[in-house]
Amino acid sequence: MALDWGILHWIQNNIVHPFLDIVVPKLTMLGNAGIIWIIAGVLLLCTKKYRRQGTLVLMGLLAGFLIGNVLLKQLVARLRPCWLDPSVQLLITTPTDYSFPSGHTLSSTIAATILTKTDKRFGYIAIPLAVLIALSRLYLYVHFPSDVFAAALLGLLIGELTFRCGGKLLDKIPHNKKQ
Repeated sequence: MALDWGILHWIQNNIVHPFLDIVVPKLTMLGNAGIIWIIAGVLLLCTKKYRRQGTLVLMGLLAGFLIGNVLLKQLVARLRPCWLDPSVQLLITTPTDYSFPSGHTLSSTIAATILTKTDKRFGYIAIPLAVLIALSRLYLYVHFPSDVFAAALLGLLIGELTFRCGGKLLDKIPHNKKQ
């Protein structure tokens, strides 16, 4: 826990900048409820060429929500740094759910993993965006580094399993054929 606090305080003392105070809340907003990844999944789903990728992304996000937000957050019930140390003025509304794991990081990592595994070109955008969203949670003082790190590892696992198992499941679904 000391390492978590040390990293958060280092960010507050060395990286915080008025420009970032404007940009980072907007960046983190993209990850609210996984919205940017849900939109990406739905858009991919709407195209015949990328329907499989869209389906896998949405499957992965659903698994991440159930495992991370419904199960782990309630089970671990870890308080957020901003709740424990209100001395840092938040740039966003104070979150009301528990801290572990970071939902923003989890959904971002799941989506970036699946998108990259299905088409490396998607990864050129998805990976940097996922990293920036994850780091935004530390800058904004709403997650401990261990929340973000654990969510990234869990997201890689869920993304990989969704790609493998979800892909096999999709392969078993008969496709509609034109008569």
